[in-house]
Amino acid sequence: MAAKDGDGWAECGLGHRHWGIHGASGLLLVHHDPLGVPHVLMQKRALWSHHGGTWGLPGGARDSHEDAVASALREAHEEATLGGDRFRVQGVYLDDHGGWSFETVIAESAELMPAEPANSESTELRWLPLPEVTGQKLHPGFAATWEQVQGAIRPETIVLDVANIIGARAEHGWWNDRVGAATRLLTEVAELRLRHPVLSQWFPRVVAVVEGAARSTPEITGLQVVAATGSGDDAIVDVARRAKPWERVLVVTADRRLRERVAELGAETEGPRWLLSQLDH
Repeated sequence: MAAKDGDGWAECGLGHRHWGIHGASGLLLVHHDPLGVPHVLMQKRALWSHHGGTWGLPGGARDSHEDAVASALREAHEEATLGGDRFRVQGVYLDDHGGWSFETVIAESAELMPAEPANSESTELRWLPLPEVTGQKLHPGFAATWEQVQGAIRPETIVLDVANIIGARAEHGWWNDRVGAATRLLTEVAELRLRHPVLSQWFPRVVAVVEGAARSTPEITGLQVVAATGSGDDAIVDVARRAKPWERVLVVTADRRLRERVAELGAETEGPRWLLSQLDH
């Protein structure tokens, strides 16, 4: 196991040659402007490189000890001096070619971060508004998956109606220890790999709203705990109201009136079973 031990050519199950013995990954950095238009940071590849002169993502071969996220962040730093502490990873899209794969790591940036080529692998880095992406000469691999990937670039937040979910879970004796029941539930959620219809790995923001006797539930690494000062429903509606217009908000509750209230704000809803069924696997 060593740095750059992934460099080299590999052949996939389709008989195509790809760079990266252990596969490859790239960083898809997205910023939404005040009007909600997504801008994507694109890289123009040097003419000497594989598919030179085309536009794609900062990225490259994955080393044997790396996962997709670590590899993409390293490559983005090497090729564009981008630091991973300035954006948030939202998920990973897997393009499996059979025996070889490319993983697109989607991340949200709060700004149009300055970026310029840091080595000879690219000639230009440019933020492109989403409508202009397909007007470029695209790297074939990027072009083949772009239609699927662009559907998953919105920031996503899951809001948990913790009291409602615990009630649906019907854990024995939960009513006598609401803090304990909430803590156990949220610890499991924080460790859970949530399923997404497009992404192989999904890292949404998770906001857990607790109320009443469960207000002293401690912070759980990997999610945000909001202690409602009054009605838990009102606190959940407030979270949904504060979301950016382009953000997808999913509220998990079985409360019919609450579902109606957040739907008026553009949020989607799922019942507790959506979450509990994933915890049961």
